[in-house]
Amino acid sequence: MSKLVSLYTRAVRALNALQGPLLLAIRLYWGWQFATDGWGKLFHLARVGAYFAELNLPAPHTTALFVSLIELAGGILLAAGVGTRVVSLVLFVNMTVAFWTAEKDAFLGVFSNPDKFQGADAYNYWFAALLILILGPGWIAVDTLLKRRLAPARA
Repeated sequence: MSKLVSLYTRAVRALNALQGPLLLAIRLYWGWQFATDGWGKLFHLARVGAYFAELNLPAPHTTALFVSLIELAGGILLAAGVGTRVVSLVLFVNMTVAFWTAEKDAFLGVFSNPDKFQGADAYNYWFAALLILILGPGWIAVDTLLKRRLAPARA
């Protein structure tokens, strides 16, 4: 039995060591996706504003600019791991609003129709932002470096 416990302990230690690289991969991939989507929206503001008008969003052209900048800047900051929890919260709220307004039936189908919920365009962005919001940036992030640098100053 002790060999089994020892094996389990080593496996947990090895898997825990992969948490930082996994969070980095999630941040880099989804940060890039957010940034490129924000960039694309920024250079097609008229089309995005018209789409937001169809969704009955307030001040659709201003909202399009705001969302574009949130996704562009937020994606870059997320990828770098700067202000990660705040940035992921803003991106999560942004994607919750997008999910609700553009794919409301899918959003409301989280329990009644999970395939539709998970198949929605906003789902992966929403889930990635939620993961980083809850789990944090991991140890390979600017936030972590700053925290380590500032920790001795507080002691």
